[in-house]
Amino acid sequence: MKGKFIVILGVVVLLVALFAGTYNKLAVLDENVDSAWAQVENVLKRRADLIPNLVNTVKGYASHEKEVLVGITEARSRFTEAKTPEEYAQANEGLNTALTKLYAVVENYPELKANQNFTELQFELSGTENRIATERMRYNDSVKAFNTTIRRFPTNVMAKVLGFEKRQYFEINQKDAEVPEVNF
Repeated sequence: MKGKFIVILGVVVLLVALFAGTYNKLAVLDENVDSAWAQVENVLKRRADLIPNLVNTVKGYASHEKEVLVGITEARSRFTEAKTPEEYAQANEGLNTALTKLYAVVENYPELKANQNFTELQFELSGTENRIATERMRYNDSVKAFNTTIRRFPTNVMAKVLGFEKRQYFEINQKDAEVPEVNF
């Protein structure tokens, strides 16, 4: 009788340890996804903050190109209001389209292309675009690790019981994946 109690107690302790270990692993992976997303938001905000400076520099040279400048302002506004990876991806598509139009306007102003402020802003924006790509990749890697873990047996059972759900990747439209050609 005492031996059965010890065996049952041992099994219960083992199950609790297994449950706790799985929960802790899921919690760490979930936090990694949140942390990676926060970094994506950080670099996206940096990009959104650079754009008004770029627009103001262009505005001084191309004041009659109001439609393009208003389009960028509206696209940036939608971008700053986004909350989920899907909303950010949609807003990113609109912002990329608006920036492409801006670059087309810039082509008509050789003195703007030679302006040091404009050149520096372009350089900063280019660096930020690289950071966005890097952080988006890191975020998607974290999502992949999390989603893979919660789909594996027996973790998938515990994940479902504990309320861990599949996370969304930050994907872009294939059109946005094409690099626009800008000649300065």
